[in-house]
Amino acid sequence: MDAGRLRALVRDVPDFPRQGILFRDISPLLADPQALREAVAALAQLSRPLAVDVVIAAEARGFLLGPALALELGAGFALARKPGRLPRETVSATYALEYGDDALELHTDAIRPGTRVLVHDDLLATGGTAGALCALTERVGATVVGCAFIIELAGLGGRASLAGYDVRALMRYDD
Repeated sequence: MDAGRLRALVRDVPDFPRQGILFRDISPLLADPQALREAVAALAQLSRPLAVDVVIAAEARGFLLGPALALELGAGFALARKPGRLPRETVSATYALEYGDDALELHTDAIRPGTRVLVHDDLLATGGTAGALCALTERVGATVVGCAFIIELAGLGGRASLAGYDVRALMRYDD
């Protein structure tokens, strides 16, 4: 993997979604077939030693690479969605955002007890979404063996909020 090339494809968007926020946009990376292939392969290489059975990701951005990562690992994929979007019995986890709370739901039968699960999202910021995915996984009796991200925004403390979990990221931004 050429980490420098992948990093060069991440676009900085100042003042989005509001003033003072620097948004890291992975759209150019996703649009480049070779970069997309490299990113999925690199995430799989980071995660393969964890012997993953299932990858779990949340809508919407976790859905972008989660299924591809699962295929690369020879694992299944479980999706966590916003409340009310899954048709059968669910478990729920809430998490804090800068401007309030949000929640994710998972079908109660989406992951079997004892399954080894990798939590995936495109970006680790404060760790709220990933923490909710960990909670959902554990509520259905599965084991979180690690968390894998394309980008980690180190200054926002997400890694600390996931203390006790094996956290891995392709790119780290310290600013």
